[in-house]
Amino acid sequence: MKIAIAQLNPTIGDLPTNAQKILEAAQQAVAAGARLLLTPELSLCGYPPRDLLLNPSFVVAMGMTLQQLAKELPPNLAVLVGTVSPNLQASTTGGKSLFNSIALLEDGKVKQVFHKRLLPTYDVFDENRYFEPGLQANYFTLDNIDIGVTICEDLWNDEEFLGKRSYAVNPIADLAILRVDVIVNLSASPYSVGKQQYREAMLKHSAVRFQQPMIYANQVGGNDDLIFDGRSFALNRQGEVMCRARGFATDLVIVELDETQRDLQLSSVAPVYESENEEIWQALVLGVQDYARKCHFSQVVLGLSGGIDSALVAAIAAAALGKENVLGVLMPSPYSSSHSVSDALALGENLGIQTTILKIGELMQGFDHTLADLFAGTEFGIAEENIQSRIRGNLLMAIANKFGYLLLSTGNKSEMAVGYCTLYGDMNGGLAVIADVPKTRVYSLCEWLNRHSEIIPQNILTKAPSAELKPGQVDQDSLPSYEILDDILQRLIHNHQSAAQIVTAGHDPVIVDRVIHMVARAEFKRRQAPPGLKITDRAFGTGWRMPIASNWAAIKNTYQTKNIPTPTLT
Repeated sequence: MKIAIAQLNPTIGDLPTNAQKILEAAQQAVAAGARLLLTPELSLCGYPPRDLLLNPSFVVAMGMTLQQLAKELPPNLAVLVGTVSPNLQASTTGGKSLFNSIALLEDGKVKQVFHKRLLPTYDVFDENRYFEPGLQANYFTLDNIDIGVTICEDLWNDEEFLGKRSYAVNPIADLAILRVDVIVNLSASPYSVGKQQYREAMLKHSAVRFQQPMIYANQVGGNDDLIFDGRSFALNRQGEVMCRARGFATDLVIVELDETQRDLQLSSVAPVYESENEEIWQALVLGVQDYARKCHFSQVVLGLSGGIDSALVAAIAAAALGKENVLGVLMPSPYSSSHSVSDALALGENLGIQTTILKIGELMQGFDHTLADLFAGTEFGIAEENIQSRIRGNLLMAIANKFGYLLLSTGNKSEMAVGYCTLYGDMNGGLAVIADVPKTRVYSLCEWLNRHSEIIPQNILTKAPSAELKPGQVDQDSLPSYEILDDILQRLIHNHQSAAQIVTAGHDPVIVDRVIHMVARAEFKRRQAPPGLKITDRAFGTGWRMPIASNWAAIKNTYQTKNIPTPTLT
């Protein structure tokens, strides 16, 4: 039996277009001789639909679209489609009104419906808000082959691999007891650095443990702050990769199940990425491309400061949308160095993007004049520095509004974490491209970009980073070195370490305490930031739910937290 995996890039809520993509994949699958087609979790509506699921008309329309799709599919092909289905017992049991489901379509009909059993509520997931969990193992029989069906999180509860159980049941183990011939998993698993290796290792463990061939179909594409990397794959009973789809691109791959051996045969295997930098680059390019396309933007604008952050964002934008669709705006002030302008212009020339220069000196003087009486007797400080950033932010917003461009903000994760950014200034934008990329990673990405030829001008890579809001300013006037800062932030934000644990790792306690307080104080800024593309397991986006009005940072050291174990997140 040939089984096709359709690695699809849906647009949230665009039911007709998403159904058409499934239909086209089905036609390709038939042409390739497939008997069964797999599509990702919620492939009909796109993942995550979030509160669209609370709209009854949306749910009804999805059901109608599913029925119509079943009629249009080619004969002699069974198709698994991700959708939602009503919980008919909700009014009597008090449960949620919907299931996260997979529908089996064949011969013009919806033959069976299977429900997701494990509902994640961590990180970016909030499925208990919408769905009731399924209660039984899911499988169907096709041409005398028993096929077990699981949906995304149903995979993530192998206590032997994870070292713990997060749910009471393990759907994979339940299907193994039923002795199905192959287990399929239909997923919408967001990207984070290193996650594919983890997925393949986890499924390999389950395949070997339960002696089950396994097929994993994943969504691809960018939806708001989330990026889905695809890289669908299949494993034989020995846990060996039999096929792998491309990363960060739509794809359709075929894997064959030998009905005699009841095992999968070797098919096309896309190579793994050579480095994390290559993987992250592909993710960010796809994230920008899809955010712009799905929000109906064709051109973008960004401020070019001559610094490394805006250089990386400009390079990503040019790769995502084409150099002809990127406008870089230089906005030098009297404090800007000559190399800031020359470096930004050199970058623009290397990328082939359009650039323009808007000097802000006269605008600064206008603000100084207007505020002169009120600010009389005070010293030049942060308020005046931030005015420069806000002037630039206003100019960029004016350009975006005038021409219908998407404004990309250029702040990195290190700066966002500690509030080294200006509300209504450099934080302006419709998308924060590198808001989940630490400063040290920004440098390594730019060095990776330059591996064959100079794209990022060398001076941008070597000069001391600076906001240039006053004479001679550099970032390290206000922050620890980025190597130190990023390690502290990694331990604090990702590893949930206490101050005592971070100090034990070798950091200055004064610096640690200062960084912790800066992170806490900056929460109100992060809450107002544009969506930021997620590439780590702890981004300042939908998975970050910290209170703004909190005093924990001030009092936490009064508790003996040194021996509290660090929690782990799947």
